Amino acid sequence: MTAAPAVEALAAGDRRALARAITLVESTRPDHRAAARALLDEVVPRAGGALRLGISGAPGAGKSTLIEALGLHAIEQGHSVAVLAVDPSSSRSGGSILGDKTRMAELGRHPRAFIRPSPSAGTLGGVARRTREAMLLCEAAGFDVVLVETVGVGQSEVAVADLVDLFLLVASPAGGDELQGIKRGIMELADLIAVNKADGDLVGPSQRAAADLRRAVHLLRPKRPGWEVPVLRCSAITGEGVPELWEAVERSHDALRAQGHLEALRAEQSVAWMWSEVTADLLDALRAHPDVRDGLDELEAAVAAGTRSPASAAEELLRRFGVPGSSGG
Repeated sequence: MTAAPAVEALAAGDRRALARAITLVESTRPDHRAAARALLDEVVPRAGGALRLGISGAPGAGKSTLIEALGLHAIEQGHSVAVLAVDPSSSRSGGSILGDKTRMAELGRHPRAFIRPSPSAGTLGGVARRTREAMLLCEAAGFDVVLVETVGVGQSEVAVADLVDLFLLVASPAGGDELQGIKRGIMELADLIAVNKADGDLVGPSQRAAADLRRAVHLLRPKRPGWEVPVLRCSAITGEGVPELWEAVERSHDALRAQGHLEALRAEQSVAWMWSEVTADLLDALRAHPDVRDGLDELEAAVAAGTRSPASAAEELLRRFGVPGSSGG
């Protein structure tokens, strides 16, 4: 089956077609994967025109509320906005909360917005393996702003930062405690920082938190030569500071493009994407190999019990898969 009708439907802005296409690329069925690859080959030349912004922050910082406010403001400025909200999946049951669509009700109802909650499905860092592909499909459907919200746990921030143009860290106005709770590695990933909930009784604390964060980013090595991380205050509830935050995002994106960093960044990300696909597909193939499956439970049990070293067990699995290595184990 040709991918052309699906591409034409995407180009026409058909939301149902976009939802079906994302479902297709998220599927693990071999026939669906083949169809997804054909579709993506057609889509890639039509994609790439959007501003890609990753957003993360500690639980309680108000990420979803800020994303809705930011998205609505971007739409007011003439943009169309897609939100890919990656939800945590249970590593045991595979279940997912998928609550972001209900937390962004107003944005979700807007005709120039599209929200897709996707389960992370246990992938490294909590970022859905197919988020990159979903992003391209959204761009092919005409969305010129794509916001990717990470679950904000583990290494998810690193994974999101590797597939977007800019990374926005959302902090709450909790002062020193909040600053101590933000890992240095995440701070180093940030292109912009927003202190949310800067309203009511939290105006003062938000000012102190912003000052602390500005001092902290000056102590870190710049993410790019000459790059200064703006730290802004805003309130997703009242809307104060949201226009300024969006202006900072656009200025930063324009600077990336003008300095030639955006093209280089996306080229690097595409190559990294290729190798991540190679790694994931090889792992899938290894797990499905009959010689690997046979006795795998016993081998894992031996490693868990400490009677077999992980390195030795890994070598045996690779040998069963057909990868040559040193003998022994």
